[in-house]
Amino acid sequence: MNQLEAPLSDYELTQAIARGAISGIGDLYERHKPKVYSVCLRMTGNMSEAEDLTQEIFIKLLGKAGSFRGESQFTSWLYRLTTNHVLMYFRQAVRRRERFPYLEDEFEASHGLKVSFGTQFLDRIAIDAALARLPAGCRSVFMKFDVEGYNHEEIAGIFGCSVGNSKSQLHKARRRLRKLLKKRRTLSTDYADCF
Repeated sequence: MNQLEAPLSDYELTQAIARGAISGIGDLYERHKPKVYSVCLRMTGNMSEAEDLTQEIFIKLLGKAGSFRGESQFTSWLYRLTTNHVLMYFRQAVRRRERFPYLEDEFEASHGLKVSFGTQFLDRIAIDAALARLPAGCRSVFMKFDVEGYNHEEIAGIFGCSVGNSKSQLHKARRRLRKLLKKRRTLSTDYADCF
């Protein structure tokens, strides 16, 4: 196989996109769309919103590709870009609702559906804050398994640990998250069960 036939790495594609070769976005889309969609779906709980957000993220990637320096795995960088974009989506929805509360009433009246952006947004903020308080190892395994959809064998390969260690870290992360979120719910009854 010669150099031209070898597929470009994620880093090489991002650098090419940054230089104006936007055709590379198609390769990144094919490689990473399932994971990005999965994160969006888990965060929104809505297939239509997840599809729209996935498209927006890859469009945003066109402008942000040059900021990926290859110091971490591309999937970690893309995950952070994805979660930040979805959180911004929730923030904008809450702001719209606060500025134009009558639009929610009109939508409900015309479609018979109740829209609730505020609770979803608060849940996501609470989960993000709880995740930030986890030890790095637990958080990394939790994100790979429960958010990005990797299995324990894949996680063990990524982090160079045993499958048992991966399972143990996941168990510790879930237990600690439940405790942190339970504390949060006792402070405010506005939070729905997250787990």
